Amino acid sequence: MIQHIVLFKLNEFENEDLKAVVRNKITHALLALKDKIEVLKFIQVGQNYELISPSHDICLITHFETLDDLEIYRVHPEHLKVVEIIKSSTSGRAVIDFEF
Repeated sequence: MIQHIVLFKLNEFENEDLKAVVRNKITHALLALKDKIEVLKFIQVGQNYELISPSHDICLITHFETLDDLEIYRVHPEHLKVVEIIKSSTSGRAVIDFEF
């Protein structure tokens, strides 16, 4: 199994309410991928409980049977739609993939 973990840092927003709306939009878009991409075996999305933090704001954890399945996910049209939402709302990300 392959575990794919991505941390996202949101852009700066004028207020915390707007930031929360964006965090929720990204969270729901990511979670919706479970029903759209067959090779995605597990998905969990967590939001940093510290709203004002120098760290990342959202954590995505996904599992795949193989590296080939991870690649299918990466180029899947539904995933790419979510990527566009994320790109427009984030200033950084960190990624790690490992076998477990």
